[in-house]
Parts: sequence; C-alpha cells; structure tokens
Amino acid sequence: MKFRHSTSASTRASRITAIRKSSPAVASWDRKVSIKYPMAMERANLLNMAKLSIKGLIESALSFGRTLDSDYPPLQQFFVVMEHCLKHGLKVKKSFLGYNKSLWGPLEMVEKLCPEAGEIAVSVRDLPGLKTPLGRARAWLRLALMQKKLADYLRLLITRKDILSEFYENSAVMLEEEGAVIVGLLVGLNVIDANLCVKGEDLDTQVGVIDFSMYLKNDIDDYRSEERNGQIAAILDQKNYVEELNRQLNSTVQGLQGRVESLEKSNSKLIEELAIAKNNIIKLQEENHQLRTENSVILMKTQQRLEIAEGDLNCELDTYKQSRQGLDEMYNEARRQLKEECQLRQDVENELVVQVSMKQEMEMAMKLLEKDIHEKQDTLIGLRHQLDEVKVINVEMYQKMQSSDDNMRQKNDMIARLEEKTNQITATMKQLEQRLQDAERERAGAEDGVRKFKQDFTNKADSLQKQITQREKQMMQLETDLKIERDWRQTLQNDLERERETIAQLTAEAQQINGLKKEFHRLQDENMQLKGICEEQEQALEELGCKLSEYGGQVWLKDKDATHCKLCEKEFSISRRKHHCRNCGEIFCNACSDNELPLPASPKPVRVCDTCHALLLQRCSSNAT
Repeated sequence: MKFRHSTSASTRASRITAIRKSSPAVASWDRKVSIKYPMAMERANLLNMAKLSIKGLIESALSFGRTLDSDYPPLQQFFVVMEHCLKHGLKVKKSFLGYNKSLWGPLEMVEKLCPEAGEIAVSVRDLPGLKTPLGRARAWLRLALMQKKLADYLRLLITRKDILSEFYENSAVMLEEEGAVIVGLLVGLNVIDANLCVKGEDLDTQVGVIDFSMYLKNDIDDYRSEERNGQIAAILDQKNYVEELNRQLNSTVQGLQGRVESLEKSNSKLIEELAIAKNNIIKLQEENHQLRTENSVILMKTQQRLEIAEGDLNCELDTYKQSRQGLDEMYNEARRQLKEECQLRQDVENELVVQVSMKQEMEMAMKLLEKDIHEKQDTLIGLRHQLDEVKVINVEMYQKMQSSDDNMRQKNDMIARLEEKTNQITATMKQLEQRLQDAERERAGAEDGVRKFKQDFTNKADSLQKQITQREKQMMQLETDLKIERDWRQTLQNDLERERETIAQLTAEAQQINGLKKEFHRLQDENMQLKGICEEQEQALEELGCKLSEYGGQVWLKDKDATHCKLCEKEFSISRRKHHCRNCGEIFCNACSDNELPLPASPKPVRVCDTCHALLLQRCSSNAT
C-alpha cells in the first residue's frame, strides 16, 4: 500500500508539472507563491525527491538481487536526498569563528531517546577518519540503514517536537507533515540488505549534489512499476510480520533475563543482610555481658560511697551539737552575703540582656550579608550569560563590573563593622569570665565561713537547722544559674566561630571576583583580535566579489550600500552579519542565505540566497524534465 501511495503521488506531481508548462498563468502564479512562501515550496520539492529516491532504490535493489555496497549509485543519491531533507530549516549556531549548521546535533539526540542507538553513536565517535560533524552524521545514516532501524530512529526523533525546535526553524521539513511522510516511506527500506564500508570513506569532504537524470523514466516503466508494486507489497507484508515476531521474542527474552538478574541480586542482598544480622546479635550479647559486669562494679562502689557518706554525716552531727554558740551573728552575716550575691546575679542578668540585644543586631547584619550574597550570585549569573555574548554587550559588562566594585566596597565596610562587633563581644566575654571567677571565690569564702560558724557555735543548731536547709537550697539554685551562664558562654563562642567562617567565605568570594575581572580583560583582548580577523575576512570577501562580478556579469553590492537584509528586511548588526549571494550579488543575512549550490562560475557549492536557491532548483527540475 505504501508503494502505491508513492506512485500515485509521483503521477500527480508529473501532471501538475505538465499543467504548469501548458498554462503561463499557472506558471506565473506558481512563481509568485514560491517567492512568497519559499519554505513551503522547498518542503514540497524535497518530499517529491525523497519519494522518487526511495522508490527507485527499492525497485533497483529488488531487481539487483544482491547486497548493496557504498558504490551503488541509487544508494548514494538516497543519502544525498536524506542529507538535504535533514539540513532543511536547520538553525545557525553562533561561535567565535563564525556561523555553522550541523546535522550531528539532532541525530546525536536519538541516543537519549533510544538506548539501542547508543552503539551507532559510539562507533561513529570512535571512527578515526571523521573530523567534522557533517561526516559523523553521514556515517550515522549509513550505519542506521545497515541496522534496518533508520525509520524507527527518525520516528522517535520527529515525535519530540520540543527537542527538534532547538535545532530547526518552525517551517522545517522535520517539524511539518512532510517529515512524517518521509519517515513512513523509509519503512520500505527494511527489505534492503546493505554492506557499507564506513571506515575507509572520506565522508567529510563529499559534495552532495542531486542527480535528476536517474529519475527521468518513460510511461512504459510506470506501467511496469505498478505490476512490481504488488509483488513488493506482498514481500514487505511477510517481512514485517517476521520482524514483528522477532521483536516480540526478543522483548520476552530480555524481560526474563531482567527478572533472573533481579532475583539473583535480591538473593545475594538477603544473604549479606543475614550475615550482618548474625554479627550484630553476637556484638549485642558481648555488650550485654560487659554491661552486667559494669553494673555489679557500680553497685559495689555506690555501697562503699554510702557508707562513707553516713560516717561523714555522723561526724557533722557531732560537730553541730558541739558548736551552737554565736549562730545569730553568723546568720546575719550570711544573709548579708546572700544579698550581695543576688545583686551580682542581677548585674549578670543585665549584661546578658545587653548581649542578647547585641546578638540580635548581629543576626540583622547576617541577614543583610545573606541578601548581599544573593545579589552577588545574581550578578555573577548575569556576568556568565554576558560573557557568552561578549561581542554585543562589552559596554554593559564594564558598567556592571563598576557596580560590582561598589558592592564589594560596601561589603568590605560591613566586614570591618562585623570585626569590630566581634572584638566588643570578646571583651564582654572576658569581663563575664572575670566576674564569674569573683563570684566563685566569694562562694568559696562563704562556704569556709559557714564551716567556721558550724564549728564555733553549737548551742543554736537545733533552732536554726531549718534555716540552714533553706540556705542550701538557695546555693543549689545559684549553682544551676552558674551552669546556665556557662552554657550561654559556650553558645556565644560557637556564634563567634560561625561569624569567622562567614568572613572567610566573603574573602574567598572577593578573590573570585578579582579572577573574573582578569578573565573579562582577557576576553576584551580576544574580542579585539577577532574583530581584526573579521575585518580582514570582509576585505577578502569584497575582493572575491569584485572578481566574481567581473567574471559573471552580476553587480556585486558593496557592504556600505546595504543596511538591511533584502529578503527579510532586518537591520544588520554585530550579531546579524552581512553575506553576499554568489548568484545575484545582493547582501542578505545568514538565515536568508544559508544554502549552497554549484554555479557556472564555480564548480564547488557556494552560498546563494533563498530566492536564487528556489529558482536554480526549478531550472534544474525543468531542464531534467
């Protein structure tokens, strides 16, 4: 059925060309449409050429009856036509050396969509004779045809419009319906067996020119081809059925192999976990035994300490009974010392409040630093994007570097302020340590005085025993307060260490910015060198245009006389360069003059504009018919 569709399409195309030749009005209207919509006409021409090349290749291969090699002319023309189809509407990528269009980019993405295509991509990259992306793309097409999966790979590629839009324009063949039709026609190539030697061929420098003489046939051949199509359709149906069965069997075998591998992995993991669990049980038993022995030792030590404590308590009771005189004066003095300690504690709490306020100020400063760091990161990202477009925005980069210098000065001031605050905090910490030592000394003195009072005054021990117990409780509270203050001091030290780390990070970022300044100056020097090279190349192009105008008779337009593209009427700039058409001599942008064709003045393919490309293709097709 696919071959019948292709033959009907070719007969329609022949009828349409006959109508165009017979009626001059239709021919004039066709020229207007081709000039107005050149991309649509190019897609239609490429689709017709693809149909003719695929049909001719299949018919000649079946009549040939042997494996095809790289010297087979219909196979060579098929690769040339596929190359033109894949090149249609490719976006031009900018680089420091100029503009280029590469087929290898979209074909390389097939490796991500289909893992089976990874072998082809790896073998293409490993070929020693290929140096250009065009040569790699040609080798990839030949290997995919030998693998009989060219249609499958291209079908996966055209289904992902989001990936193709990065490489092709909106009106390219691969993004339109013509691409799906060409991929459907490629399925018929699975009946062909090809043995191509890619390693020895020079694929980088081959010139792809379509030979229209191979597709000019008589009406008798058309009638014979209709008879052959029925035979070819039956053969294709049988082959597709066998291939489908083979694919299903391969998929089931791969699924079974995957299950076996997963079961083996899970079994090995379970064995390892069982061994680890046994080792953990043995370790836990040993630890349990050690804990029991340690528990028994701790019980013995606690019993000994209890006995010693009971002896000390009995001795203290004897001393209390012997020293009961003069406790009233000692009690008053103790109350006075407690008041002094309460006052000291109030002073310490006030200093802690001051430290909390200072910590809040430091947190606000840290937040400001974080905001500045985020702004710096944004500016760095902007600088990276601007470095990619050095030719266009050198002046803006210089202004942004000045603004970044101002920000660095402000941040250096903030760092100096933070260092001053850290010095103040360290001074206050030293004062707090001194006061804590004084409080501990006073506490030790108070304890010595209490002991002396207990020894001297034993008469009033019974009446004041309750008051002494209350004093002991107060002493415990003071000890807990001292522990809290020590913990607070530790937290303040940790905050100081964090602030030092942030200061070190800021200094490292400042060094990075200095490195970026040096790289910016280096890129400016490279930009000046590239500008000089571009000027030399423009002078060489002008001289070449003068020679071509003398030889061909066309007027070679000077660069000074053109400010806008003649076809799309867009203004020329640093990013949109001027290009001469080697046929008409006019000046166009790169998007409107990215075609190459051989001319009478030059046998090698040279740059021509879109209108001249369409006209030359029409002349070739009319001369061929």
